[in-house]
Amino acid sequence: MPTTSGDRRRVAVVGISLSDCGRVDEATPYALHAQAARRALADSGLDRSVIDGLASAGLGTLAPVEVAEYLGLRPRWVDSTAVGGATWEVMAAHAADAIAAGHANAVLLVYGSTARADIKARRRTSNLSFGTRGPLQFEAPYGHTLIAKYAMAARRHMHEYGTTLEQLAEVAVQARANAALNPEAMFRDPVTVDDVLGGPMIADPFTKLHCCIRSDGGCAVLLAAEEYVPDTAKAPVWILGTGEHVSHTTMSEWEDFTVSPAAVSGRLAFERAGVTPADIELAEIYDAFTYMTLVTLEDLGFCAKGEGGAFFQDKERRERLPVNTDGGGLSACHPGMRGLFLLVEAVRQLRGEAPGRQVRRPDGSLPELAVASGTGGWFCSSGTVVLGRG
Repeated sequence: MPTTSGDRRRVAVVGISLSDCGRVDEATPYALHAQAARRALADSGLDRSVIDGLASAGLGTLAPVEVAEYLGLRPRWVDSTAVGGATWEVMAAHAADAIAAGHANAVLLVYGSTARADIKARRRTSNLSFGTRGPLQFEAPYGHTLIAKYAMAARRHMHEYGTTLEQLAEVAVQARANAALNPEAMFRDPVTVDDVLGGPMIADPFTKLHCCIRSDGGCAVLLAAEEYVPDTAKAPVWILGTGEHVSHTTMSEWEDFTVSPAAVSGRLAFERAGVTPADIELAEIYDAFTYMTLVTLEDLGFCAKGEGGAFFQDKERRERLPVNTDGGGLSACHPGMRGLFLLVEAVRQLRGEAPGRQVRRPDGSLPELAVASGTGGWFCSSGTVVLGRG
């Protein structure tokens, strides 16, 4: 359906889905892409012929081209932006702009990974760093691993603001409590602060439970122009505002370890959506490590700088703003670039499709506004998307 006016069109999420997730030993990453895409299309109620855009990263030599061919699509708009875990929020922003401008009508964002199965089958090994070329050549020889960078940033936050190990551990405890309500989560048994603190040390101050799990899985999100909404199977969730930002790649160029790029992407997304952090009713935040959740919460403006730890220890504040309602990457699933899963869970919550863990207002009604904020690299990039039902 072509654009009928020169005005920018509203853009909605019209289809979402997860592929099989958790322990998936017999599928390829391409198969998980296809499974998630088919399910998202079915969820939308639209015909596949409406899809004229594809966003994909992380698979193949020519990521969107190979994935498009496997899915039997011939898109006229593509995006292969790769900025780590923030990739999908950034891609959603690009796709929404393209649809609003009439460059595409319906864009499929799709991801799949067998990161866990590949290691179990010895098809790959764990990676300590992203590489040794370019600026990273000056850090890699000293053993400055990816996790060590996050750990060092967490230590700086502890030094600057008095954040405690117990407060960081509480992030993992709350993630597991949410996962316990999610039948699709990979780990659902409750954990305590003592369990987190007593686990094997990975990179000081992070013990094992401070770190995301490794799983298999995929997901897909279908965005479409407003004129398709009357034909969709479910009520739309609108893209209200987006923001993106990159800050550094080498730690020596990171001006402040206690400030993430979400401080910029979040401000932009809220401004463009015409809302404030106080209006948001739930937040889906990238959580490869506990510190990521804490500092992103601060940088999005949900609490003051240095108060992230206190937020997670305050039950009343947690109930006012539920965070990572599916259990997040710390407990539910983390097959790699997890940012697309944040969008799926935010949409599920706004639709009222999260039984057992459904967020509701005090009067029992569904929430109206949610935010999904992805982080890439070692706080190198951020993408933030504000979504709403109205």
